[in-house]
Amino acid sequence: MRKSSTRIAAVAAITGLVVLSACGSDSNDTTSDAVTTDAPMTETTEGDMAEDDMAEDDMAEDDMAEVGTIVDVAVANGSFNTLVAAVTAAGLVDALSADGPLTVFAPTDDAFAALPEGLVDCLLLEENVDALSAILTYHVVEGAVMSTDLTDGPVPTLQGEEITVDLTDGVVLNDGPTVVIADVPASNGVIHAIDGVLVPPSIDVAAFLETCPA
Repeated sequence: MRKSSTRIAAVAAITGLVVLSACGSDSNDTTSDAVTTDAPMTETTEGDMAEDDMAEDDMAEDDMAEVGTIVDVAVANGSFNTLVAAVTAAGLVDALSADGPLTVFAPTDDAFAALPEGLVDCLLLEENVDALSAILTYHVVEGAVMSTDLTDGPVPTLQGEEITVDLTDGVVLNDGPTVVIADVPASNGVIHAIDGVLVPPSIDVAAFLETCPA
C-alpha cells in the first residue's frame, strides 16, 4: 500500500510540473490572444447595442407618428366631433398639433350636449372666440401626464387657472367631470376623455348666455 501511494504521488507531482510548465510557456501568448480577440468583440457588441437602441427609438417614433397628433387622434376617434369643431373655430389646431408634449382632458360629444341649450352655438360665434379659447385651453395641461401620474390637488392649465383633481373615486375634475377613458396616446402627448365640460371660474355661464342672440 505504501509503495503504491508513493508511486501515485510521484506521478501526480510530475504531471503537475508538466502542466505548470506548459501554462507558463503559453501564458504570454494566451494573454496576447485574449487582448487582441476580446477588444474587437467588445467594440462590435457595443456598436450593435447602440444601433439596436437607435432602431428601437426610430420604430417607437414611427409608431407614434402613425398614431398622429392630439388633433388627429380626436378626429379619428369619432367621439370628439364637437371638440374638434370648437378647436378649429378657436384657431387652436396648430397649438394642439405642436410638439408639446401636452395633456388634454377631452370632453366627448355627449359632454358638450349636456351643456345649457344654446351655449355651444353661442361659443362657436366668431365674436366669442376669446371665451371659446379660454374654455378649451382650460382643458389642456403642459407635459404628458398619464393617469398614474395624477395626484390630488390643483393642476395649472394653459388657460392660466387651475383645475382640481380628486382621485378618491376614479379621476374627478372640479367635483364634476370624470375621466371615462384614460391614457389615449398621441404623438405629441396624451388624451383623457371626460364626460363633462370644464369651465374656468372666471367665466359666468349664465351671464354669458344672456349676451348670446336668441
